[in-house]
This record gives sequence, structure tokens and C-alpha cells, in this order.
Amino acid sequence: MLEGCVPWPEEFARRYRDRGHWRPERLDERLREWARRDPDRIALVEPERRMTYGELDGRADRLAGGLHALGIAAGDRVVVQLPNTLEFVAVTFALLRLGAPPVFALPSHRDSELRHLHEASGAVALVVPDRYLGYDHRELARRLALPGTVVVAGDAEEFHPLDRLDADPVRTDVDPADVALFLLSGGTTGKPKLIPRTHEDYGYNLRASAENARLTERDVYLAVLPAGHNYALACPGILGTLHVGGRVVLAPTAAVDDAFTLVERERVTVTGLVPPLALLWTDMAELGDTDLSSLRLVQVGGAKFSAEAARRFTPALGCALQQSFGMAEGLLSQSAPDDPPEVVATTQGRPISPDDEVRVVDEAGRDVPPGEPGELLVRGPYTFRGYYRADEHNARVFTPDGFFRTGDVVRLLPSGHLVVEGRIKDQINRGGDKVPAEELEDHVLAHPAVHDCAVVAMPDPVLGERTCAFVVPRGEPPQLADIVGHLRERGVAAFKLPDRLEVLPAFPRTPVGKVDKARLREIVRQRVAAGASR
Repeated sequence: MLEGCVPWPEEFARRYRDRGHWRPERLDERLREWARRDPDRIALVEPERRMTYGELDGRADRLAGGLHALGIAAGDRVVVQLPNTLEFVAVTFALLRLGAPPVFALPSHRDSELRHLHEASGAVALVVPDRYLGYDHRELARRLALPGTVVVAGDAEEFHPLDRLDADPVRTDVDPADVALFLLSGGTTGKPKLIPRTHEDYGYNLRASAENARLTERDVYLAVLPAGHNYALACPGILGTLHVGGRVVLAPTAAVDDAFTLVERERVTVTGLVPPLALLWTDMAELGDTDLSSLRLVQVGGAKFSAEAARRFTPALGCALQQSFGMAEGLLSQSAPDDPPEVVATTQGRPISPDDEVRVVDEAGRDVPPGEPGELLVRGPYTFRGYYRADEHNARVFTPDGFFRTGDVVRLLPSGHLVVEGRIKDQINRGGDKVPAEELEDHVLAHPAVHDCAVVAMPDPVLGERTCAFVVPRGEPPQLADIVGHLRERGVAAFKLPDRLEVLPAFPRTPVGKVDKARLREIVRQRVAAGASR
């Protein structure tokens, strides 16, 4: 395994292989099979372009050769920041064939995040679009001036143009037990950590979720969420759909009007949404202006979907709802097709593997009775065993026997269903986007008018949570616009910008002298409820 990654203990690896969860195949092999079996079958669709399985397979091969000619070899890491396009999928498969794991950045990431990902991964290359939603990613690459190669999809200017990377295929021997790609953690303690996923474990991830969704070659999956996010990538997502020979429709943005047009035009059958989008889809569908009759299943995850919203969803959309709770680190808990409607509405499903080991514990690490809340601990065939190059952190978040401490507070029902209650980790779940409090606090503290900062979640009826920054000022108190402008100058992603600013003369403290964030959350909750705004 790649140096800096934590392997599964041999006894567990043997068990998962013996039980058929792990297979001796790479993530790109099924693409090759479908290309040979039915090369003219449509694999990918954009609003204005289409690509068959044969074309995708060939493009991945030639692109792998072109990337290799630039000096990218097996074991090298490549930061990929591409939106939902044909190029994203082709680059992903090319890197899988090279054995050069992609590190998936989100299109909304900026200077701070990209620099961190490049340094943390030791990447040798960066792949970006020329422009996306009006933002010039070439200028971002110039500003960062990172060591290594920059490849641009579109007008590359002085960088390497992706569309000209075309060379004879390169065959690289890749061990299915090795790392295929890197996902990002939610970044609950500072900047995101890298999550290594192997061909074996991630292959099981996408197969098990595809099976639970009853996905077949007749399905058409709409990728609305960012393609580099675990949810849209392989739960079952893009990779799961291509694995079974289905069709993937790539939505350039999450705009509901555009998505509904694609559903109607392409006869989409399956998609995945976060709760804020699901609420918008519900409202739009109730207007009845678009033919959504092709939809048979919509997954909703990334944050808890309220029971009230879930009960509205199916009547409005006319399709089945699947609640989906999971993490890039591994565990997937999803509704099953035969779950009763009220179970779907009020729980986040059951773990999808018979070998998912789940514990719910109290603060002392003792198992709580069924139905009682506690921290979720997991171990299993697609739950990783450690963050990349993070030994000290891994020692804190894993038990000695290999259970991952998720930081999520759940209740485990006697039926095996999970009910998610919240998190003990210090992050804000802003409609499925994870805002790490510590990272944002560090940026705010760099403002000359800020003496101290504490970032907490505040309730929101649409996004679930929004971000509130409490500050103790240094002299004249700053305004929210001052803080936002400061953060934009530092290259912080838009979804991490605070929605509200509260100024206090001093922070409440716990008996041991720590900032009392529970009290801060209560302060902002009361002020939001009272209608106070700033």
C-alpha cells in the first residue's frame, strides 16, 4: 500500500475477500468490459454532449498515456478540481489506469483549500477547468504557483491543455489492494484530511449501494451534487452506475430548473440530493410543470432529512425516497426498498453490509442500551483504517481494536435502523457542506479588528444549520461585510463564509477555561428565535 496509508489487518482483509466483499479487480475494469460488450451504449451525457462506453474507455486510455508523457507515474497524487463534466470522468478513469490516485477537490475550493490539499498529498499535478460559473481557475493556479504540472480543461493559456493530452495507452500494473483515490474528510478539526480508498474497498462500497438501490443497466443517474464528492461519486453515484452499465447525466449546476429539464429530457430514474435541494425539488414538483414520471428513486443524504420533509417528498415527486447517511471515511446506512414509508421518513436506514460492525457508546466508551443516544463507532469492509499521513490524529479517532470514532450522535433501534441525532464534532453542516469551525476561526482571527473568535452552528429551516462567527473585537467592532471580505481575500470557499456575526465583550468559559460553545449556540439560537439580526 502507498506509504503513509494504514492497511487493514490481514485477518480482516482475508475475511472480506473470503466473503466476496473484496474482489481482485480495479475500479476501471468494468468500464473496459462494457466498452467491449456494447461500445455504442451511451455512458455519459451533458446538456450538449454525449459519450459512449467505447469512447470513454478509449479516451481514458489515451489520456492516461498523455498524463504519463507529462511525467505522472504510478503512485503519484494528482489534485483534480473539475465540475460535473465528461472531462471529470475521463480524467478519473485515466488516473485509475495509471495508478496515480486522484485527490478530489470541490469546484468551490479556493486558495486555502487547494494549497492545503496539494501540500498534504504531495501532489505532482493539478487539473482544473479554465472557467466555471464565472470564476477563472487558471488565475487561481497562477496565484498558487504550486510545484508540479497544471493541466486545464478548456482554454489552457500557458498551461497544459487537457484536450491535447493524447498518447499511446500505458499499461500500469495496479494492485487492487492499493489506494485508488483520495476523498476529503469533513475537516472537523481544522483543514480536511485525506481519506485513502482502495480499489477493493471502494469497489465494494459502490457495488453494495448499487445493489441496495436496485440499480441496473436500464437506469439513468443524474449527478447533481459535485462529482468529486463521495455521495455523487460512488453511493452508488457515477461509478456505481457505470459499473452496472447504466447512463450518467452530468448536471453542470444544482439549479432546480436545469435539473428538472434534464430529468424530463433524459428520462432520469435515480439521483441523489442533500436536504436543502430536496426541499426545493419538493416545492417545484408540487407546481406540476415538469414531467418527472421517469424517476423511481431519489436518495437524500449529506445531512439529516426531517421526518416532515420526508413525508412530503414522495407524494410530490411520485417516486421512492431513500434516506442515506454516510461518510467519506466509509459507513453507509441507507433505506432499503422494502422499508415501510414511516421507517423511511423517521430513520436513516441500516448499514448496507452484513459485515458492518456498529457500536453506540457513551462518553466513557461503554455500549448504550438499544434506542439510547451515543457516539457511533464503526468498523467494516469499506470503512477505512486511517487518514493519510496522520498517525497522531489516527491514534485519537480509532479505538485500539480498529473502530472509527465518527463523532456522530445516533440511536440504534432494535431493528438495526439508525436515527441520527447530531454531532459531537465541532463542525457546521450547512446543507450538506461541512464547515470546519477551527479552520474558519483561524482565518477570522487574522483580521486586525478581531481579538478572539469562536464559530458555531445556528439553526436554519432550509439548510439545517448556518454559520455564526462570534468575535471579541480589538477596538472598533468589525461588521459582517468586513469579515466576509477578509475571508474572500484569503481564498476561503464561499460555503464556509459566516452567515452571521455576533460581537461579545468576552466569551463564556467552561470550568476548565475553554470557550463554552454550547452556551454560544444557545445565545445565537435565542437571538434567531427572537428575530434579532446583524
